[in-house]
Amino acid sequence: MDAGRMIAVAEEALALLLASVCPGCDRTGTLLCADCRRMLLADPIATTTPGGLTVHAALTYEGVVARSIRRVKEEGATMLARPLGTALSTVLRTRVPRGALIVPVPTSRPAFRRRGYRVPELLIRRAGFHADRMLRQSRRTQDQRGLDRTARARNVAGSLRARGVDGGGREVVIVDDVVTTGATLDEAARALRAAGFRPQCAVALAATPGRRDTRELAVGG
Repeated sequence: MDAGRMIAVAEEALALLLASVCPGCDRTGTLLCADCRRMLLADPIATTTPGGLTVHAALTYEGVVARSIRRVKEEGATMLARPLGTALSTVLRTRVPRGALIVPVPTSRPAFRRRGYRVPELLIRRAGFHADRMLRQSRRTQDQRGLDRTARARNVAGSLRARGVDGGGREVVIVDDVVTTGATLDEAARALRAAGFRPQCAVALAATPGRRDTRELAVGG
């Protein structure tokens, strides 16, 4: 890259920084201030889905965490995926068995067209792991926001399918950005089992406060 281009890139980066607002405290001129960055340090919790799948979440979906994730999902602030990915990596490092596939929950086509990226896969990459895109949507579903537990389960039932492969009993860990009721993770586990895989657990970046069932005493504990 020549000197002129380097200066232009630096100027663009500075302009982006100066126009940024911290998602946690609304401080201007920073993508994420130091105080709010500390709120994104992993504080793992464990919960279970209605189907009995264990879920390990790095964070609780509230406050700075929730606002940061919404920035990534709704405003294209992909640079925040790096500190969020660091939190996710804390859990992935201890919960993925050797040789297991890391399978993200698939992003709907409308959401991908709107964003241009798949949030669970982006977070897995920023966590330093490889995402195995083994699942796809077999039918369109309603937006889960605003649906109760029963309606969410009914909405996603039978909506996922493995990508035409025989798992042969291989272990998998399912990854999503946020777990609310766990209905989507249960559907992902069902689809993977139907294809011959063995879901060991699920990992989420964050769990909503209502899913805060068991605090893990230590990472990997």
